[in-house]
Amino acid sequence: MDAVIEAEGQGPSTQASHVYDRLREDLLSGRLAPSRKLQMRFLTETYQTGQTPLREALNRLTADGLVEVREQRGFYVKDISRAELAELTKTRCWVEALALRESMAAATPQWEEQLVLAQHRLSRAPRSLSATTFEDNPEWDRLHRIYHRVLISNCGSQSLIAFCGQLADQLYRYRRLSIRKAFPSRAVGDEHADIVNAVLNADTAGAVALLTAHYQRTADVILQDETIFPELRTKGVET
Repeated sequence: MDAVIEAEGQGPSTQASHVYDRLREDLLSGRLAPSRKLQMRFLTETYQTGQTPLREALNRLTADGLVEVREQRGFYVKDISRAELAELTKTRCWVEALALRESMAAATPQWEEQLVLAQHRLSRAPRSLSATTFEDNPEWDRLHRIYHRVLISNCGSQSLIAFCGQLADQLYRYRRLSIRKAFPSRAVGDEHADIVNAVLNADTAGAVALLTAHYQRTADVILQDETIFPELRTKGVET
């Protein structure tokens, strides 16, 4: 299989990157459910690839925290837990607070313009494609990611930005699993606008506090979702 791919001009590294992108999307969207065993036969047939690029992609996804290796049992979709969600949220608040402070300390008119534009474009995209029932809008998700990336993009550290992106991906998986619960009547657009206004007013403490509260509100909603945390239905579980 790998030899055929190479003969067609697509080497193992290129194929591994392609498979990585497809697997990553399926993991983040929830199409591959938490704790699912990633059997090689299923993966090679589904993603039309050989085992060599597939293992390379799985190793990268393991490093990303989306896949886990269980000793003598192979690869599995990373499990979820309320404890991990709380920890990931706390860590994201810590590191993005640092990235936002550094971005604001080095603020330039160009960065501020990019941030205003990102927030404006996000504000014009409906969260739901339907006004009566929730229907996820992929364009909103894309613009939402851009908004949060631009917010910390001026911090001067690509390593910090990359780590923030990794945490965002892991938390995005939780949000996708709890998408209907995480879409309340909450005025998320106002929260985004308030953060930008604090940045433009050079209110570092205010911007950090608003960003932290923004992330924590989302986590608090997901933490109470019985559809992904069925243990909440058990009497006596702390909520």
